[in-house]
Amino acid sequence: MYQDIHIGGVLISSFVAYALAAFVILLGLRRVFAYIRFSRYVANAPLAEAGIYVCVLALLIAFI
Repeated sequence: MYQDIHIGGVLISSFVAYALAAFVILLGLRRVFAYIRFSRYVANAPLAEAGIYVCVLALLIAFI
């Protein structure tokens, strides 16, 4: 069972923490994508990055 996060008397869902962690991971991946010129390999780079974000978020939820 997932525990809620308690910050200053406010309960925050653990999903929010997972979403923020996935976003931070995605920011790191975007640097890698810029280095390898990811947009050359996909037709719609923002859509591909959104899909990768969803995959990273699902992996965080499944394994943490």
